[in-house]
Amino acid sequence: MSDSKIAERETTELIPSPLDPALTEDQALALLKHADLHAEVIEQLAKNATALQSRKVKVALASHPNTPRHVSVPLARQFYTFDLMKLALSPSVPADVRVAAEKILISRFKEVTMGERLMLARRASGRVAAALLDSESEGSANAEPRAMARSMRLLQSALANPRLTESLAIKSVLRPGDCAPLVQAVAQHPKWSRRKEIRAALLRTEHLSLARALEFSREVSADLLQELLANSFLPAKIKKQLLSESEQRASPRFVSAHQSKYP
Repeated sequence: MSDSKIAERETTELIPSPLDPALTEDQALALLKHADLHAEVIEQLAKNATALQSRKVKVALASHPNTPRHVSVPLARQFYTFDLMKLALSPSVPADVRVAAEKILISRFKEVTMGERLMLARRASGRVAAALLDSESEGSANAEPRAMARSMRLLQSALANPRLTESLAIKSVLRPGDCAPLVQAVAQHPKWSRRKEIRAALLRTEHLSLARALEFSREVSADLLQELLANSFLPAKIKKQLLSESEQRASPRFVSAHQSKYP
C-alpha cells in the first residue's frame, strides 16, 4: 500500500462515526472529501443533527457524487441562492440533482433580490438564464420606465451568459406570449443577432421591427423566406414588404444591374 493510501486510511480512522453527535464540522468535511464514500455513510451523516447545523456540511453533503437524491434535493431546498447555483453547475453532482437545483432556483425568481437575479443571469446554467429571459420579458413591455430598464438589464445579462445555448435562446424567442422586449434585445445583440438560426427564428416572431426584418431577410433565400413567413406572426404589411423585396432581388433586371455595377 502506498504512503498516500496509508495516510488517507489513518485519517479516516481518526474521524468519529457519522452518527456521533460530537462530530465536528471539520471532521464531517474531511469525511466528505472522500469521493468513494458509501451512500450508507452519507445517509448516516445526513441524520446527524449536530453536523447539519453547518452550512458547509450541508453543501458538501448535497454536492457529493454518491449522495442519494432523497438526501441531496431536500438539503438543496435549504440553500441560499449562491450555494444552489454552484450545486447546479457542479460537474460531480448527478444530472438529475443539478436539474432539481435549477428548478428550485427558477421557482425563486420572484423572491430573490435584483442583485441575485443579475448574478444568476450572468453566471448560472443555460437553463436558468433562459428561464430568466422568459420571466423578465413577460409583461415588461407595459412596465414603468424604471422597471423596464431593470428588465432590459437582466435580459442583456442573461444573453451574455456563456452557458446560454442557441437552442435555448431560440426557444425563448419563439415561446407564446408577449416577449417584445426579448425579441428586440436579441435582434440588437452583437452576438445572437448575427446567427442565421436566430435570425430565422426572429423572422417568425410578432415583434421584430421592419428595419431588422428587412436586414435579416436579405440573407435568406426566396424559398426559405416564403417558408418562414408562412409560419410567422409578423404583421401582414411587413410580410408583404419582405416578399416584395425578395422578389425584386431575384428578378433578372435586379441581378443584371448589380452585376454591371460590380464586375
